[in-house]
Parts: sequence; C-alpha cells; structure tokens
Amino acid sequence: MTGPRVVTLGCRLNTFESEVMRELGAAAGLEDTVIVNTCAVTAEAERQARQTIRRLRRENPRAHIVVTGCAAQLNPETFAAMDEVDRVLGNEEKLDPGLLAGKGAAVEVADIMTVRETAAHLISGFEGRTRAFVQIQQGCDHRCTFCIIPFARGRNRSILPQAIADQVRTLAEAGYKEVVLTGVDICSYGADLPGSPGLAAMIGQVLARVPELKRLRLSTLDPAAIGDDLLNLFAEDQRLMPHLHLSLQAMDDMVLKRMKRRHLSADAFDVVCRARKARPDAVFGADLIAGFPTETEAMFENTLAAVADLGLAHLHVFPYSPRPGTPAAEMPQVAAPVRKDRARRLRLAGDAGLKRFLESRAGTTAQVLVEKDRRGLSQHYASVKLDFDAPPGAIVKARVTAVGDGYLVGSQAA
Repeated sequence: MTGPRVVTLGCRLNTFESEVMRELGAAAGLEDTVIVNTCAVTAEAERQARQTIRRLRRENPRAHIVVTGCAAQLNPETFAAMDEVDRVLGNEEKLDPGLLAGKGAAVEVADIMTVRETAAHLISGFEGRTRAFVQIQQGCDHRCTFCIIPFARGRNRSILPQAIADQVRTLAEAGYKEVVLTGVDICSYGADLPGSPGLAAMIGQVLARVPELKRLRLSTLDPAAIGDDLLNLFAEDQRLMPHLHLSLQAMDDMVLKRMKRRHLSADAFDVVCRARKARPDAVFGADLIAGFPTETEAMFENTLAAVADLGLAHLHVFPYSPRPGTPAAEMPQVAAPVRKDRARRLRLAGDAGLKRFLESRAGTTAQVLVEKDRRGLSQHYASVKLDFDAPPGAIVKARVTAVGDGYLVGSQAA
C-alpha cells in the first residue's frame, strides 16, 4: 500500500495510531508526505522530536512534513515555527481523514480536554511487524505529579467491546498470531461506558468472540487497579500471555506519595504475589523512575532492592527528567549526575533479574512468535534466537538449550 511515510516516536498507542494514519493517508492518496507522530513523556522526548524533524527535512527536501502526536498537542506553536514543518495536527485531529488529507488550517489543534469520545478505527495490519496493537482506550483521569500526558491525551475514553473484538478478529484473520491491547491507562477501561464494563470483562468478551486468536498480551498495568477478576482470567485462559508489565515508578512509599501514585510498595508486592498464585510461570516487568525530586539514597535503595525482591525481569528505567507544567518540576531536584547513576544501577539490577529469569527457562519449551532472522518472542516476552528456520509470523515450539546475553537459544522441539 502506497501513501505517506509515518515516523513513530514513543509508545505503543502511537504505533497503533501511526498505522491508522498510514491507512487513512493511503486512502486519501497522500504522496510525498512524511508524518511525524511525536512523544512528550519527557522534555528530552520533545528535543529528540525536533531533531528527528530536522533530519527528515534534510533527507526529504521536497516532502510535505506533518507533525502530530503528544508534543504537537502540547506545544503546537513550537513546531509550527520550525522552518522544516508544513503542518501541525493535534492528537484528535490526526485521525480525522479530511484534516489528514490536507483540509483546514496549517495548525489544527483543539482543546483535547473537551473530547469525550474516541472513535474506533479498523486497520488491516502493521507494516513490517508480526505483532499487532489494538487501542482499547484513550486519555487518563489521574494526575501523577511527574506526568504531562493527561494534558496531551485528554480524559479517559473507552472503545466499545464489540469494536475491539471486531478489530482483533480482523487482525487474526489477516494472520496475526499475537495482539497487544494498548492505551494510555488501560486499567481505567470502561469506566466511561454504559454499565461500566471493566478491563477483565472486555478481555473475556474478546477472547470468547475471537477463538482463532492465538495470543493476547496486555500493555502497561496500574498495580492499584488490578482486581481478582483480571487475575482469574489470567489463570483461566492460556491465550492471555503470562507476562505483566507494571507501572510501578518507584518502590518507596514517600516517593510514591509525592508522585501522587495510587499504590504503595506493599500493594505492588500483593499484586505480584496474587498474580503468581494465579499463574505460577508469570514474569513481570516494570516502569521505574530514578532520581525523582526529593529522593534520598535510602529511598532509592528501597526501589533498587525491590527489583530482586519482586523478581522483575523486564525493566523500563527512566532517569527523572523535569517536565515543564508538572508539579514535580517545581519540587527540589536531585542532581542530574545522581539521577543518571541511579538509573544505571537500576538497569544493572534489571539485567541481573532478566539473567535470573532466562536461566530459569533452560531446559523448558518456549512458544516463540517468529519475527525475523531466526529471532522471536516467547510467551514470557523473552527474546529467543532459533537455530532453525521458521517463517516470520509463525508460532513455533522451541526447546531452550542455552542462555545468551539477554536472550534464550532455542532448538526445534518435537
């Protein structure tokens, strides 16, 4: 399919929306167009977006460059003032076929906080990917002190369960074996819908309505909102992958309170314990922020120790970056070199946790979704190198024969 080139920065939700824009742009006949779907999670992410736009202009001197996404939503004037940029669209506007095709003004960015619904967009696939992402909700009603994203994405808005099931079925019929449900705050799914169906109820409907789907994976979960209904489903249906990624951010209670998170460290331990009881082979990942304002060495040590105590294997570590417009940016800051060093130490702990987990899989059988070049992902989100050929997109059974640096080695199993 011809159409615009879409450059995606940031999260899995952006990945889904980029595919929507790619298909809408192709249907509208957009050619010689580059769409940059930006991220705004940190000030550094915005700087990288501007750097990417300048590089794309050098590479595509005659292209029409459209900038959209969270950074464009928050600071449209900044991007509109760049000589390299032809058009700026907000997060709501970027999925409007008419606006994407060129109708309207050079800057089209409305107040995202006034948006109350999110349209379901049916897409046929993901260019160059063997896994598919499906949006289930948009926006966030919480106000963590470090986070600007609610102001870039708006209020919590959910897609109807039937529309989600239709999208998953379309992708499964197109040959995708694994679908990842994604959004800004997926644990808040359904609170705005009639009858307030929760995340677990929606997942149960999708699994029942799309029996041909082989694997369903969840994106980041809020530990404060993981109920027994979700864990019961986790235990009952093996198509729900045994891998949970938690938005922990820290594991010191004072830091969590200053972040305005809805959980304490004991809650995180309780969730992991209940999840392991429901699915003994479960593996866990987490988002962690190093060097949050006012974090002392003792506070940091609590977070560092929790990596091993919780048995975390897949870490996303971010050194704290002050985000203008957030309460945390006005708090007493930890020195940048300290933040950087704490992030380094957390990553080392994460590497050790991943190594322990991978070593525990030696001699077991992995179900590997093949990606390319004899590589793929196991049901536990572990990278696997295969010593045999298999077509991308297939799920193959592999015997784990060795452990490499951050990956498993798999041989063909009977």
